[in-house]
Amino acid sequence: MLNALQAQTEVSTYQYENTGEAVTCLAGKLEEVIYGGVNKICNYSIKNNRKKYMKKMKQLGYCLLVAFLLTACQSYKKVPYLQDAEVVLYSTQNEQLYDAKIMPKDLLTIVVSCTSPELAAPFNLTVATQGNTNLSSTTTQPVLQQYLVDNDGNINFPVLGELHVGGLTKKATEQMIVEKLKPYITETPIVTVRMVNYKISVIGEVARPGTFTISNEKVNILEALAMAGDMTVYGLRDDVKLIRENANGKQEIIPLDLNKAETILSPYYYLQQNDILYVTPNKAKARNSDIGTSTSLWFSATSILVSIASLLFNILK
Repeated sequence: MLNALQAQTEVSTYQYENTGEAVTCLAGKLEEVIYGGVNKICNYSIKNNRKKYMKKMKQLGYCLLVAFLLTACQSYKKVPYLQDAEVVLYSTQNEQLYDAKIMPKDLLTIVVSCTSPELAAPFNLTVATQGNTNLSSTTTQPVLQQYLVDNDGNINFPVLGELHVGGLTKKATEQMIVEKLKPYITETPIVTVRMVNYKISVIGEVARPGTFTISNEKVNILEALAMAGDMTVYGLRDDVKLIRENANGKQEIIPLDLNKAETILSPYYYLQQNDILYVTPNKAKARNSDIGTSTSLWFSATSILVSIASLLFNILK
């Protein structure tokens, strides 16, 4: 191999002090050592390269670990609700309890009470409903008349006639009816107004999507999510959409970020009747949805064919 070197090529020569034998090393991926007339493989440079390689691999591992930790921290920040609560603590808030307003297509029950039931009877209309049915008899039970608010916000109330209740709270409606009853009832009556069909819907990436009836006519976004079993792991907490129709029929889509604590200060924190809360899915859920049932069937069929072909090949060879 030394004969293959060109003239005047410098090579490294080492001599052992104890034996006086000379060793010549040729640089390269492998070094051929001429020792006592016998060729041996020298691993000096390989060991050095291996050390450098291991050092680079450790550095790469540290970089990947740091990147993973940063990604994990970034992902965690997207999970908790209402972060930075100090913003709410030191902000100016409107100290007034929420009270729902009556809107078109609301279904109301109105009860008038006083010490003389016969005076209140004309204002408490009842309708017969089928309570029990069998082959021999049918019984009916009276229930209070319900009043549907029309598109103009009006209802037709017995004796008093047409009343405009659209845009009023329950308390304001009760006070208005009490004033209008004064010519008919000498004492001050008790008027109770309730919304029968106060409903909200939660759809998208939640555990149990559906429509929910709110008996106390007051519900916020977090309570609505709790009714639906909270968001799934695929739900985007920073991209929740509120779909709302106002009293004039105008549709709105309001984006909400539930990671931020100031969301509870938003005028959209409390839901109105017929509101729809939509939880947007993340990219992982979108990618999973691309692989549908048909794709799974194709994968299954292909796997079966490959297995059959492999079996036949092993039998016939």
